[in-house]
Amino acid sequence: MKQKETSLNTTEIKNIHAEELGDNHVGFSMETPIREDAFALDDELKIELIEKHFKEIMLILGLDLNDDSLSGTPHRVAKMYVTEMFQGLNPKNLPEAKLFDNKYQYKNMLIEKNISFHSVCEHHFVPITGKAHVAYIPNGKVVGLSKLNRIVRYFAQRPQVQERMTVQIVNMLKEALATDDVAVIIEADHMCVAMRGVRDITSSTITSEFSGKFLDGKNREELLRLITMENNK
Repeated sequence: MKQKETSLNTTEIKNIHAEELGDNHVGFSMETPIREDAFALDDELKIELIEKHFKEIMLILGLDLNDDSLSGTPHRVAKMYVTEMFQGLNPKNLPEAKLFDNKYQYKNMLIEKNISFHSVCEHHFVPITGKAHVAYIPNGKVVGLSKLNRIVRYFAQRPQVQERMTVQIVNMLKEALATDDVAVIIEADHMCVAMRGVRDITSSTITSEFSGKFLDGKNREELLRLITMENNK
């Protein structure tokens, strides 16, 4: 049964003017700021409401939605937001990290590098594109390699801050793998830097989070060496 359409319940939103903040982004929490009623609406209704409001944005910008090229854009954007770009907001989409016995008795670091991802900057809602390097040292159990990719993608598919995303991936892997020996390095390009403001298309941002044995200088150096090592061709 389709839920009764309601206006968006914005509860109490702090009246902070963007012009006052400028590019001075305020501090952020380690958890993505999600309202308690975030999943009170089903996906169908969310798409309907977002389509309605995005249409208004396009009209305010002066676009002619009677044009064949633009007429379907509000619906496409709404569907993309709910079913693709922001799937990581819903805990039901959290990938299950099933563990397997470490039958090979592998005890050294395992690295999955160059995991590509696409995210969205929560300050300007423009793309972040990059790659993540994920490493862990097995503690009796191992996880399928594809799960590392899926975990990175899960946290990328939400409005994000790169520092938060880095820590979130590490914390989930520590819990899922039952080990503190986890490290994540992320390198990304931010379109909020390239498309607006300083319009710098050459810079990139690198964040890292090391835990457990990766806090040891020797292990950290080995990780960095292996990540930067070029394949012999």
